[in-house]
Amino acid sequence: MGAAVGRDPVAEHERTRAALRAAVPRLARLLRDVPDGGAPSGVPVWTVGDVGAHLRAVYLAYSSAFTGEFDGWDAVLPPGGGTFIERITAVNAKSIVFFGEDGCGGSGDFVAERGETFLRVTEGLAPDTPVTTPWYGEGVVLTLAAVTGLLLGETLVHGLDIARGARLPWAIGADEARLVIGQAFPAMMPLALDTAKARGVRIAFDVAVKGGPRLAVVVEDGAATVTRDAPPRAYDCRITAAPTAFLLIAFRRTPLWKAIARGRIRAGGRRPWLAIRLTELVASP
Repeated sequence: MGAAVGRDPVAEHERTRAALRAAVPRLARLLRDVPDGGAPSGVPVWTVGDVGAHLRAVYLAYSSAFTGEFDGWDAVLPPGGGTFIERITAVNAKSIVFFGEDGCGGSGDFVAERGETFLRVTEGLAPDTPVTTPWYGEGVVLTLAAVTGLLLGETLVHGLDIARGARLPWAIGADEARLVIGQAFPAMMPLALDTAKARGVRIAFDVAVKGGPRLAVVVEDGAATVTRDAPPRAYDCRITAAPTAFLLIAFRRTPLWKAIARGRIRAGGRRPWLAIRLTELVASP
């Protein structure tokens, strides 16, 4: 299905690049300002320094997809392929070992350099340029638009994790969240589906993010499709959400009940109680 009427994929991709270009130096400054890399972070099992190490691995992976700087995935990924969660878990564990020694200051410099490299080597490329992403799955290829959105999402959410642990300010704007959701989620949600939990399940969700985008998320017997601005159809559950709240719920940084209590997300449709199933079926990206 092509782009929805009124949506310009090239312009949206350029807005995502601009948001990433602004977020990278902000993240680098945050990392350099961390007073104690050993402090607990917003990720329960990681210190602030661990999050910085993870971000180094993320930025290296995405920039290397174009520069070839790193090609040692056989030594990082689990033998025999592994599921989405197994691959991400392996990469996360190795990133702490590889990059966890020189503190957040080193991570700040690394992120700034690799972020600039990514933006430079992808300048002028079409949003649908294919990008090989072995850390998400064997043979998985995403578009440049999706990859740029994912890198922006990693930057924003892990910046929040660091800021929470270091007690430093960090904001995620609604427009930034909309770009991540619109660019990255249609590709990422099907990859992150828990296929065991989704076996035998048939649910259609209409996810309306305030100010856009709108996603049709259809889970059917162990697989999922996510379509932006889909044609009208019958849905089991309609979810209306503020963009930043939906982003943080998707990344498991805000409990669903808290967002509901604050009026930032609501469910409707024929079976509104199914809204909680979406967070159970799709793992955190």
